[in-house]
Amino acid sequence: MTPRNDRYFAHSAPPDTAVPWHGLADHLQGTGDRAARFLKRVALADLGRTAGLLHDLGKYTPEFQDRLRGNPAPVNHSTAGAKVACERYPGPLGKLIAFCVAGHHAGLANGVNGDGITALADRLRQQVPELDPVWREEIALPPLTNPSVQTRGRDSAGFTASFLIRLVFSALVDADYLDTELYYDRARGTESPRGNYPSLEVLRHRLDSHLATLSAEAAPTAVNDLRAEVLAHARQRAEERPGLFTLTVPTGGGKTLTSLAFALDHGVRHGLDRVIYVIPYTNIIEQTADVFRHALAATPDAADFVIEHHSAFEDDGIRERSGRQKLGLAMENWDAPIVVTTAVQFFESLFANRTSRCRKLHNIAGSVVVLDETQTLPLGFLRPCVTAIDELARNWRASVVLSSATQPALREDSGFVGGLRDVRELAPEPARLQKRLQRTRLRPLDSVTEDELADRLGETAQVLCIVNTRRRARAVYEALRGHEGATHLTTSMCARHRRHALGEGRARLGAGGAGRGGGAGEPIRLVATSLVEAGVDLDFPAVWREEAGLESIIQAAGRCNREGRAMSGEVFVFGFPTEDGRTVPEIARAAGAARGVLRTHDDPTSLEAIQDYFQALYWAIGEKPLDQKGILPLLSERTTSLDFPFETIAREFRLIETPMVPVIVPYRGPDGVDRTADGLIRQLDFAERPGGLARRLQPYTVPVPPRARAALLGAGSARIVQEAKFGAQFVVLQNEDIYREDVGLTWDDPTFRRVEGMVI
Repeated sequence: MTPRNDRYFAHSAPPDTAVPWHGLADHLQGTGDRAARFLKRVALADLGRTAGLLHDLGKYTPEFQDRLRGNPAPVNHSTAGAKVACERYPGPLGKLIAFCVAGHHAGLANGVNGDGITALADRLRQQVPELDPVWREEIALPPLTNPSVQTRGRDSAGFTASFLIRLVFSALVDADYLDTELYYDRARGTESPRGNYPSLEVLRHRLDSHLATLSAEAAPTAVNDLRAEVLAHARQRAEERPGLFTLTVPTGGGKTLTSLAFALDHGVRHGLDRVIYVIPYTNIIEQTADVFRHALAATPDAADFVIEHHSAFEDDGIRERSGRQKLGLAMENWDAPIVVTTAVQFFESLFANRTSRCRKLHNIAGSVVVLDETQTLPLGFLRPCVTAIDELARNWRASVVLSSATQPALREDSGFVGGLRDVRELAPEPARLQKRLQRTRLRPLDSVTEDELADRLGETAQVLCIVNTRRRARAVYEALRGHEGATHLTTSMCARHRRHALGEGRARLGAGGAGRGGGAGEPIRLVATSLVEAGVDLDFPAVWREEAGLESIIQAAGRCNREGRAMSGEVFVFGFPTEDGRTVPEIARAAGAARGVLRTHDDPTSLEAIQDYFQALYWAIGEKPLDQKGILPLLSERTTSLDFPFETIAREFRLIETPMVPVIVPYRGPDGVDRTADGLIRQLDFAERPGGLARRLQPYTVPVPPRARAALLGAGSARIVQEAKFGAQFVVLQNEDIYREDVGLTWDDPTFRRVEGMVI
C-alpha cells in the first residue's frame, strides 16, 4: 500500500502486504509507553518514556521518509533526538537520555574520544537534517524528576550513574524492538509467541508438589534429613526484605532446589518478576534448566517459561539497521519467569554497550538472582563484579543469592576492599552443616607424569580424575584408554554428547544408574576437566584432582562418596612436573594458596580454612589485579562529567581473555540415529529470525579458539550459515570425520578424513 504523504512513518510495510506503514508518532508513543512500564518498578518511568519518545525523532525529516521509499542514501536519524534531549533537559538527565537515544542502534558510545563508535560529544556536534516542527504537535515530552538512587560513597557515584544509563538504555532498546516486532507481526497477520508465562506463584505451587513427591520417595538417610533441614530453613528466610544473601551449603546438600525454592518464595512475597540462575559453565546449563523444567512444569510440553541463555551465539558483529532487518537478530531479552544463564553472559552483559547484550538488563531489575558457585568468578574482574552485585541489590530492586560450598571472602567485614555489606545467610549453621556432610579425606601426593597417573588410575575400577586443561585431559585419556571403562569428558564435546557420556558413566557406576558409587557396577575410569565439578551429580569411591585452588579441590571432593555410603571417600591431590610448561599462571597461584591451607589446617574443608584460603589468595594478588583492566577508575574519574567510556569498558571487560567461538556440530548420539541437530541446521539455513533456533542449537555447539574456527572454515571443514543476514554467528561443521565419539572435536588437522570415507 502506498503511504499517505501527509504523515511521517517509522517503518515501511512488509512486501506484498496491503497494510498501512508504521506511523512515526505511533511508534514513538508505543516505545515510550513500553519503556516506562519496564522502568516503573525502579521508579524511572519518566526517563524511559522520554527516551522512547525521542529515540527516532530524526525520522521527522523528508530525507528519512525518502529512504523509506527506496532512496539508498544513509540518514542519521538517532542524533536528532539526542540533541533535543540536551536542549530540553540541560544537565545530567538530558545527557543520560542523549547517551541512550544516540546509541539505540550502534550501541552506547564513549562520552568523548570515540573508539569505533562516534563519541557522544562528537555526535552532538554533528549537523543533521532539520526536523519538521510538526513533531512538537505530535510528541509531548514529560517533565523529569531526579532519580532516587543510593551510593556507597563518592568513589561509587560514577558506577551508579553509569548503571543508571545502562538501565534506561536497555529499556529503550527492548521497547523499540518489541514495538517494531508487534507492527510487523500484525502486518503479516501473525501472533508473537512472547508472554503468556505462568506467574511465580503458579510455579511455586508446582515446585511445592514436586518437593512433596521427592520427600515421600527419599530414603531415610542422614544426608537426606540434612537436605530437608536446609530447604526448610532457607524457605523460612524468604520473608526477609530484598537484598544480599548467601547460601553456604556443602556439595551434595541440595543447593539447587533450595535456592530455587527460596527464590520463588521470596519473589512471590516481595512482588519480584523472575528468577535468574547464573551458573559458572555452559556445560551444565542444559542440565540445570532440565532440573527446573522437571520441577516446575505442569505437563511435559509446558516448559517454555525456562529460558537457557548461553554465551555461544551473539550478534555483536552485526550492525543493526532498521525495521525488518533488526528483527532477524538472535537476541534474548530475558522476559521469561525463569532464566538460566552463564556468569560470562550475565556479567559481560552488565558491562556491555551493544544493544544485543544490553537489551535484557532492565529485566534483571526486580528479580531474584542466584549466583551459583560464586567462588568461580574470575579474579581479574572480581572487584567490578562485586560492585555490580552490590549495585543490583542497592538500586535495581534485585535480591542476589551467592550460593556456594566454598564462599569467597567478598564481604567488607572480611577485608575485601569495596566488599558487600548487610549480607544474610540462608543456611542453618553452615559450620555445623560442613562437619555433618564431611564424607571425604584429602590426601596430598607428590607429582606424577601422565603415564604414571594413568597407571595409578588403572589400579582402581571406579575412579574420577580431574585435570586443569583440555589438552591435559586428552593426554591422560590417551595414556589410559587401554584400561576397561576409560572415558573422556571435556568441552571439546558438545553438551548433548556430554550428556550421553555422563549417562553412560552413571550406568557404569551402578545403583540403578543414578551415579551412586561404592564398588557396585562396572569399571569406569573417567578423565575430565573441571566441568564436572559444578552441578554434575556423580558419586565415585575415589577421586584424583590435579593441584588447583582449594575451592576446586573441594568441589572435586563433592563427586566422591556423595551420598555418604562409605565411611570416607579418598581424594588424592597431585601435581605434574613443572618443567612440562603446561601450568596456567592463574591456576598455579591459586594452587599455591591452597598448598598453604593444606599444610596448616587439620580440616582444609572447614569454613575457617576456606576463609583463610581466599584471604591469602586476594592478599597475594593485591587490590589492583582484582580489577585488572581498571574498570572502576574509568567510571569513578568521570562522575562529574558523565563522559563514561562505555565502548572502551565493553571491550575491556571480558571474563574470558581469549573468547571462544561456537561451532555447531551435527551430533547424532552414540548410535547415530538422533537427527535433531540435522533438522535444526536445515531450518537455520532458511530462518528469518533465528532466536528460537539458536537457543535449541546451544546443546550442539563446541567452543573453540577463533583461530581454530578460521582454520576449519579455510579448509572447507565448516561453513557459515546465512552470513549476509547473521554475520558469522552460525558456523556448522562439515567434515564430521574430525568429530570423534570418544574425544569430541579435534581441530589439530582440519583436513583429516577417515580412509573409509574416501572409498568410492
